[in-house]
Amino acid sequence: MLIRCDWCLKDDLYLHYHDEEWGVPVHDEQKLFEFLILEGAQAGLSWLTVLRKREAYRKAFDGFDPQKIALYDHSKILELIKNEGIIRNRLKIESAIKNAQAFLMIQEQMGSFDRYIWDFVDGRTIQNRFATLKEIPAETEISRIISKDMKKRGFSFVGPTIIYAQMQATGMLNDHLINCHRYQELGGIV
Repeated sequence: MLIRCDWCLKDDLYLHYHDEEWGVPVHDEQKLFEFLILEGAQAGLSWLTVLRKREAYRKAFDGFDPQKIALYDHSKILELIKNEGIIRNRLKIESAIKNAQAFLMIQEQMGSFDRYIWDFVDGRTIQNRFATLKEIPAETEISRIISKDMKKRGFSFVGPTIIYAQMQATGMLNDHLINCHRYQELGGIV
């Protein structure tokens, strides 16, 4: 029987996400943008809520295409607010548009968002060694640094806790517990 992180055991969707995606290094621009939007949408809610709405988000937000989202206007915002498949929070919707614009600016300035974000960890996954969920912090010094830099570049809904969650999701950190089967698979050494 496989041992997994405790947080994923209460739902099959969580289990699949844990086993297939969480902590896997992401270098695809569109996937990085998707996680940025979803992590911002999650603020104040459970990640499971967001996972359940993920497909509706993909449809509502043009497959997470930052070039299309950056051009959304007032009428598109009103349309999204009426969409029951997503989290209908005006600030989060407007943030997605603002973040698409900032994302494109980083791509233009640095060649890719991937290069920008992964430079904060020298291009390598940080291998943490946590035995219990209680040990995992909500934020760290590096997530505070990234958050501050992203806010300076025009991003919103990118506080240090959201950024830490983004780092976990996109494999910048290996925060699987050391007894979890995914910990070693993703490069952790017991």
